[in-house]
Amino acid sequence: MTIKRKPKLAIWKFASCDGCQLSLLDCEDELLAITNRVDIAYFLEATSTVRKGPYDISLVEGSITTQHDVKRIQKIRQNSKLLVTIGACATAGGIQALRNFKNVNDFISLVYAKPQYIETLDKSTPIANHVPVDYELRGCPINKRQLLEVLSAFLHGRKPNTPSYSVCIECKRRFNVCVMVSCGIPCLGPVTHAGCNAICPSYHRGCYGCYGPMETPNTTSLSSQFSQLGLDKDNIVRTFRTFNAYAEPFRKESEAYEK
Repeated sequence: MTIKRKPKLAIWKFASCDGCQLSLLDCEDELLAITNRVDIAYFLEATSTVRKGPYDISLVEGSITTQHDVKRIQKIRQNSKLLVTIGACATAGGIQALRNFKNVNDFISLVYAKPQYIETLDKSTPIANHVPVDYELRGCPINKRQLLEVLSAFLHGRKPNTPSYSVCIECKRRFNVCVMVSCGIPCLGPVTHAGCNAICPSYHRGCYGCYGPMETPNTTSLSSQFSQLGLDKDNIVRTFRTFNAYAEPFRKESEAYEK
């Protein structure tokens, strides 16, 4: 009788806060079910056990910030059948990509006592800028239910079923009154990918764009609305420059108001 081999899963970290890996650990009971279906061969956040590749699925957290990172992600790609990026850092460069809009050497000299020992790239960039990526799961941090859906989908050879609509839909499902229309609070919900269940608007705050841009976001129209609410150019730039500042739709919109 032929015994079917469990798919080998690896979870990798680059420049990040580890929040997305912690989201996986937070799955608790579901994680136990995963271990029955896959062989977790590399996950230093959870275990020191390391088994060599090749790997069937690699989950990658974090952005590329050094030349060493570039070489490492290329090697991981070569040893992975499927590569899935998880979180804002891996999909858009993360909060650290705010440095991309300035001269990184200015920051290094201010932060480090011995800046001559720091070796870094000029920009913090997403994984897809360096290697082919099979699927991107956005969020800061990711939604653990969406992560389980992605893993289940790949284990069963189907396309992941994650939402493509905006946070506004989640607000409507929670019967939230629109904070922008009713209270004049700037909100990125109309252009932000769903996944948080509209946490901030539910507490009477505008969306901060944690899940990055939705499909075909109309950022120009939203910026016009921000202007009508009284935001000046500097504040519109700041609104788009948070966790997903270097995601293309948010980056282009902020740069349009910076000129």
